[in-house]
Amino acid sequence: MMHENSICFSNINQPESWKIENYMASGGYLQWKKILQGQPGDKARQKIVEIIKTSGLRGRGGAGFPTGLKWSFMPKTTEQKYLVCNSDESEPGTCHDREILKLNPHAVIEGMAIAGFAMDATVGYNYVRGEFIKDCYPIVEFALQEAYTHNLLGKNILGSGVNFDLYNFLGAGAYICGEETGLLESLEGKQGKPRFKPPFPAKFGVYGMPTTVNNTQTLASVPKIIEQGTEWYKSMGTDKSPGTNIFSVTGHVNKPGNYELPLGIPFADLLERAGGMLDNKKLKAVIPGGLSTKVLPGDVIADCTMDYESLASAGSALGTGAVVVIAEGTCMVELLKRSSRFYYVENCGQCTPCREGTGWLYRLLQKITQGKGQESDLTLLVDVANRIEGNTICAFGDAAAWPVQSFIEHYYSEFEYMINNHGKSIAA
Repeated sequence: MMHENSICFSNINQPESWKIENYMASGGYLQWKKILQGQPGDKARQKIVEIIKTSGLRGRGGAGFPTGLKWSFMPKTTEQKYLVCNSDESEPGTCHDREILKLNPHAVIEGMAIAGFAMDATVGYNYVRGEFIKDCYPIVEFALQEAYTHNLLGKNILGSGVNFDLYNFLGAGAYICGEETGLLESLEGKQGKPRFKPPFPAKFGVYGMPTTVNNTQTLASVPKIIEQGTEWYKSMGTDKSPGTNIFSVTGHVNKPGNYELPLGIPFADLLERAGGMLDNKKLKAVIPGGLSTKVLPGDVIADCTMDYESLASAGSALGTGAVVVIAEGTCMVELLKRSSRFYYVENCGQCTPCREGTGWLYRLLQKITQGKGQESDLTLLVDVANRIEGNTICAFGDAAAWPVQSFIEHYYSEFEYMINNHGKSIAA
């Protein structure tokens, strides 16, 4: 189910929507061609940056940083600059970037070309999640070759004097490579371990050169914004969270899937569009932005709208827009243990708080679910999570700590019950 003013899936209803002729039939590459036919130069580049700034487009990779502002950080020098698309969609619960790559890959390619022009970056890399090798990666490769065949990429594109070469890069299935500097390390052929910041990628990115990293959905939104204008884009969403977002709704709902809807939609409306609660069960909790965002009880999120500000004020975050719906009867202790195991397995081992702390979190939760827990373990769990949060090179530590902190804050009685009943769940 898609919004009528779809940005990322505008040609979704066409058969073989991934093919270039079908993308072009719905206006695809028209904006790129207009740019190429214009007068390439700093004024033309700055105009595009200002359009994206004015639109209010925010990064859809999780942090929600203003895209146009990020583009403006690219230094105006003559040195080689790079643009990287983060298609390493690894956040549990998130599955919309894959759909864009699979069904509308040319929107990403055109978006990258326009972004590259705006920042004077002549080389782009699309870093695709390793697990997509048999799913959407062949389609992305096919689309890239189509773009080259139509002379829409390469050197002196359509005689414009503009250069932009684009390469697809397949990752190896590491969650940590979703972090932009870990991704850059992997792109260079090194272990995917995040870098210290500063320096930020805009000054020291791929191969030590100025680089901007944007998410798949962010870049796929660019052509439509350029085509329809900033007022059209801002007519959807809220003042501070304009435009649409693709919500990946999973969990205990009747119709799990991707829903492209205006930001600011009430949670109740989103749940209704996803078919309501499975088996008519009562809503217990929601993880609103992917596994690494804090859980919210059902009665809290019931009053929220799905945008950056509302969810932040409720104590969580929009994140990647991956909405995990949890019904009554679910054991929150078991769910947190499963979550913590993910972070234990996926940490890169570079920072001691993550390397050691995530293991502590998982083992303590395992101890509790095996009926060997003590009430002091709950204090220790929160203490370990607090010592991880804010003490690592990248945000992975925060992502591992937040579920523990929020689950125990909101569902302390369930943890206490399991400890006092030797591993028996209150939800059983």
